Amino acid sequence: MRLVVDPRGVVRAVYAEDVDLAALGRPAIARASHVEPDAEGRWTADLSPCGGPTLGPFARRGEALEAEVAWLEANRLASPG
Repeated sequence: MRLVVDPRGVVRAVYAEDVDLAALGRPAIARASHVEPDAEGRWTADLSPCGGPTLGPFARRGEALEAEVAWLEANRLASPG
């Protein structure tokens, strides 16, 4: 789990249960994406809730989840600066 701390001390991460985020302060959790199957059983990662693209389709759900996390880490967890 990658945690990014900005200069104000605000911590951002893609949610996972690796770390108890409440130990860092009061968490504010918001949906950034949806991973869903299509009519043919392929998977897409819809990142529109955070202003991103739709990725896929992927043959396996795990591939869509990996693409989702990679996009979020590259585009929403960019190091502060």
